[in-house]
Amino acid sequence: MCNFCRSTLVRDGDALRRIGVSAELFDDHSPLQLGASGAHQGVAFTLFGRLQYGYEGGTWNEWHALFDNGPDGQRSAWLSEDNGAYVIAFDAPLPADAPALDGLQPGMRVLADGRAWDVASVQRAHLIAAQGELPSPPRLEGEFTVVDLRNSAGEVATLDGSDPARAAWSVGRSVALSELALQGLKESSEKTLKGRGVECPNCGTALAVKLATTQSLVCTNCASVVDISGGIGADLKHYQQNNAGGAGGTGGAEPLLPLGRSGTLALGGPPLPWQAVGYLERCDIPAPGDDEETSFWREYLLFNTTAGFAFLVGSNDGWSWMRPITGAPALRSGQATWENVVYRQKWEYDAKVTWVQGEFYWRIERDERARVTDFEGTGSAAAKRLSREKTRSEVTWSAGETLTSAAVSEAFAVASDARGALQRDVAPTSFKAAGVPKALLIFVAVLAVVMVLSMCSDDECAKIKSTFGAASTEYQQCARNRGSGTSGRVGGGSFGGWSSGGGGHK
Repeated sequence: MCNFCRSTLVRDGDALRRIGVSAELFDDHSPLQLGASGAHQGVAFTLFGRLQYGYEGGTWNEWHALFDNGPDGQRSAWLSEDNGAYVIAFDAPLPADAPALDGLQPGMRVLADGRAWDVASVQRAHLIAAQGELPSPPRLEGEFTVVDLRNSAGEVATLDGSDPARAAWSVGRSVALSELALQGLKESSEKTLKGRGVECPNCGTALAVKLATTQSLVCTNCASVVDISGGIGADLKHYQQNNAGGAGGTGGAEPLLPLGRSGTLALGGPPLPWQAVGYLERCDIPAPGDDEETSFWREYLLFNTTAGFAFLVGSNDGWSWMRPITGAPALRSGQATWENVVYRQKWEYDAKVTWVQGEFYWRIERDERARVTDFEGTGSAAAKRLSREKTRSEVTWSAGETLTSAAVSEAFAVASDARGALQRDVAPTSFKAAGVPKALLIFVAVLAVVMVLSMCSDDECAKIKSTFGAASTEYQQCARNRGSGTSGRVGGGSFGGWSSGGGGHK
């Protein structure tokens, strides 16, 4: 790819021929750049090329990494993005038993290369631009299908339909940039940015974008959700949030952990400083005819410069942390197995986003919905958690463990007078409790409401207010229900994790 005129040149023997012109790359503030070098599993590599793709949910990069295998010559690989993290994948011959691209849907189980794979995402994509040296000619025009597959061994495979004649096949694994000993990164190699700003399309407020991976940004003035996945300077799409949860009935509750604050936590590894950069309120969606009330929970998007992203989830089941995983746990008869731990299914429900603040590495859509299945560890692994989220275009798995509210409070230096709102270690009775007849739960709930009304006629929600705080969704929901003559429910919740709404590591 000519850096001056953007011509695409194909080498045919000793001759070069021009096959087209690439569009300009838009600045997505990736810390990677051509010429950066590192090592993977003891073998050195250098980034020689880049493909920038677009799809419905935004964009992604694939960096052509050339490994120096010494006497065995050089080998090409791809360093690409995966839900805020990265995957290194190697091209391989298309397996004879590979499924056809047509007809594949997220969540399907297929066979390829003699192994079982789960279809994680199916996307229609197009090439935005190319840069540097590539192992094969890029497809400069038109859309094509990209399918991501994952298995219980932690592998991710891709079926790439950019060549109409024959799909390309690659297989890889998740990798952290900190493991690659990268050198020659951009100056903003920690993914933090300065001076990158946009104006809110709704109210004109100047907004500062702090993370290179940000796809959605919430206005600090009017709470509009701004889509910047098309790049700075593009026609920015947005939507206004209009929830009844906050002050004056115009917004959601303020985060109990202020955005921008950092806390040191060990989330599946050594203790690291994690900064809260995004905040979501989510709720479950009762099925038609279901007499359960809607329950709410909170998710905080955490960021670390070397480890990437994680989620801190506060529900009435307590606190937990979750991180997206590359593979797909093995499912059988209501159980999931991942990394030699057996989990049992606890809940399955539909969920949607009701309120967001901060920055997110995926494109937030209004009332974004997902089918969620939560699992909890068995035996000595009872504190471990798994969550599967399925949208129309993607299936994402996340894994993590429970945390105490004290650990969260101490990590983020929450003031002592505000810690009561974080105390979610002992949950109220939930209609999602496994193995308990719903009729008994309803009876217990009604009895509890009667007792509260008789003992605290002035304010039956006083206990909820003292536990979770006046700004909490739980208290506000209870207050609204009280005003309408109905009882408030504070049960339910999610183990968390998140589907990016599409893309996989593509």
